[in-house]
Amino acid sequence: MHVDDIRERTQKLVNVSMGRTPADLVITGGQWVNVQSGEILPGIDVAVAGKRIAFVGEDASHAVGDETEVIRAEGQYLVPGLLDAHMHIESGMVTITEFVRAVAPQGTTGMFVDPHEIANVFGLKGVRLMAEEAEKQPIHVWVQVPSCVPSAPGLETPGARIGPEDVKEAMAWERIIGLGEMMNFPGVFQNDRKMHAEMAATRHAGKVIGGHYASPDLGLPFHGYAAGGPEDDHEGTRKVDALKRVRQGMKAMLRYGSGWLDVAAQIKAVTEEGLDSRHFLLCTDDTHSETLVTEGHMDRVVRHTIDLGVDPLTVIQMATLNTAEHFGVAKDMGQIAPGRFADILLVPDLDDFHVQTVVAKGHVIAESGSLVVDLPEVEYPRWATHSVNVKRSLQAEDFRLRVPEGTAGDNLVAHVIGVMEGQAPTKHVQVSVQAEDGEIKVDLERDLAKIALVERHNATGDVQVALVQGFELEAGCAVASTVAHDSHHMIVVGTDEAQMARAANELVEMQGGQVVIKEDAVIGKVPLPIAGLMSDKRAERVAKEAASVLEGFRQCGCTIKNPNMQLSLLALVVIPALRISDLGLVDAEKFELIPAIEEVKL
Repeated sequence: MHVDDIRERTQKLVNVSMGRTPADLVITGGQWVNVQSGEILPGIDVAVAGKRIAFVGEDASHAVGDETEVIRAEGQYLVPGLLDAHMHIESGMVTITEFVRAVAPQGTTGMFVDPHEIANVFGLKGVRLMAEEAEKQPIHVWVQVPSCVPSAPGLETPGARIGPEDVKEAMAWERIIGLGEMMNFPGVFQNDRKMHAEMAATRHAGKVIGGHYASPDLGLPFHGYAAGGPEDDHEGTRKVDALKRVRQGMKAMLRYGSGWLDVAAQIKAVTEEGLDSRHFLLCTDDTHSETLVTEGHMDRVVRHTIDLGVDPLTVIQMATLNTAEHFGVAKDMGQIAPGRFADILLVPDLDDFHVQTVVAKGHVIAESGSLVVDLPEVEYPRWATHSVNVKRSLQAEDFRLRVPEGTAGDNLVAHVIGVMEGQAPTKHVQVSVQAEDGEIKVDLERDLAKIALVERHNATGDVQVALVQGFELEAGCAVASTVAHDSHHMIVVGTDEAQMARAANELVEMQGGQVVIKEDAVIGKVPLPIAGLMSDKRAERVAKEAASVLEGFRQCGCTIKNPNMQLSLLALVVIPALRISDLGLVDAEKFELIPAIEEVKL
C-alpha cells in the first residue's frame, strides 16, 4: 500500500473517532473481550470506518450519522474474529472459496494456509493459483510457500518441485506470509543445504518459518531442529512436546482437526505446569468437509479447549491475538482495537461458544450461521482440472505382485504395510508368503490385500505393487484415491486385480477423487477434479459424496473409523514405518527403498 493511502486511511479513522465524520457501522452495548489486556469490559460500543475500527469505548453515539448501520449487541460478547494458525485447504476437499463459505459463518475470519498438497501436483503455479483466490475472499486468507516439495527427495517423484529460488520469488507476492511447515526435519538437523537455503530466504524476507518436527526424540536432533530456524510446531502430541517447544522459543500450535486431536494432552503445559499461554496457538491442520458442515471449524476448537477447563478469555487469545502476533499481523487483526480490521464476532455465551453475527473487514457477512454476502466466482484453468495423466488404460495385469527375478519361489518374505486404527504411523509387518505362478496373491484369511501406487503426473506408466494389512476388505473390492500425501499419485487398495484396475480407470475418467468398487459396481465416490484434490462444489455436497466413500468402505467390510484418511497417508514417505511411492516400497525409518518381496537365505 502506498504511503499516501495509509495516511488517508488513518486520517479517516481519526475523523470518525473524533465525531467529525459518521461511521459506516456502529455496534452498541456489547461486552468487549479485550484479548490485549486480558479483560472483559461491559457496555462497549465499536465504530467502524470502511474496513477498520475507528473507536472502541463506552459511547459511540458521536459517530452515528444518518447513513450509519447500527447493530445492537444487547450484552453479547464482542470477540475478535477467529484465526486458524495452520491448516491445509485441500484436506477439506473444497476450494478456498467453498472453504470460506463453510467456515466464515462460524466465526473464522482469518486462515494461515499451507497449500503443500497442490504444490506437489503443480509447484509454484499451484501456490499462485491459491494465493490469487485467497485475495478475493471476504475474510483474510494468508498463504505460506510450501517448503518440502518433494517431501523426501530420492524416495518419491512429485508432479513439480519447489526450491530456494522459488521460495525467494514467492516471498515478494501479495498474501504470502511465510514458509510452510518444514517437514524434512532430518534435513534441518543434518544441515541439508536446500532446506537451510529456503529458511534463509524466508528469514531474509522478514517472514515466519513454519515447523513440523514429527518425532518423539527431544534430544539433540530436536535441539538441532530448533537451532535451524523453525518458529512454531503443530506436530506435538504430548505435554512434554509443548513444554520443550515453548522453552526453546517456538510457538506450540495445538491442533484439533478431523483426525488429529492433540489439544487435550498439550494444554496441560499451561493448566498443570503454568507455562505462559500467550505462546500457545490453536489450529486445525486438516479438517474434512464433513467435520466443517456438522461440527464446525475454529469455533469447534475453541469449544473443545474451553470444555477442557481453560478460561474462555485465554482460549480466545490462543485463537486470535497470539496467532496474529506470531505472524506479524497484529497491527491489522487479532484484537478489537482502533486501526485493526473490523473482524468482530457477536457471541451470546462464551462457555458455549456459538457465533450469532460475523463482521469481517467492516461488513456483516454472516448471521445465525448463514452467509449473507456473495462470494467470488472463480474460473479454474484447464491445467488445474486435468491433472490425472496415465499412459494407458489400467489392466488387471498391472496390479499383479510378481516375485523378484532369480528367486526360486521358496522362503519368501513380504514386507507389508500395517495400518493402525486412528494413527498416522504404520507398522512394518513381515510375513511368509508362497508364490503361485510366479506371483503373490491376496490372502483374505490373513487380511493381506494389494496396495498399488500408480504414477499420475507424467504418464510414465509406472505402477508399484505391494501388500497392505489392516483394512479387512472383502473379496471383489477395491478403493482408489488421488489424495495420496504428499506426492499425490494415485493409490489403489484392493482384493481383486480387475476391480483395482476398474477403480483406477474410474479415477482417470473423473480426473481425480476417491472411489470404491465392489464386484464391478461403483458404491461410493467423490469427484475432486481440481488437482485431483479438491471439488468446486459446496462443502455440504462434498461431505455427502465423501460420506458415500466411507459407506463404501463399510460395505467392503472395513471397520476403521476414517479409512479414507488412512488410505491417503500410505504414500506419505516421511512418517514411519512403511510406505509406498512411485519408486517402490519405502522404509520410512531408515529412509531407503526396500523390496516388497524378498527371498530369505537359509
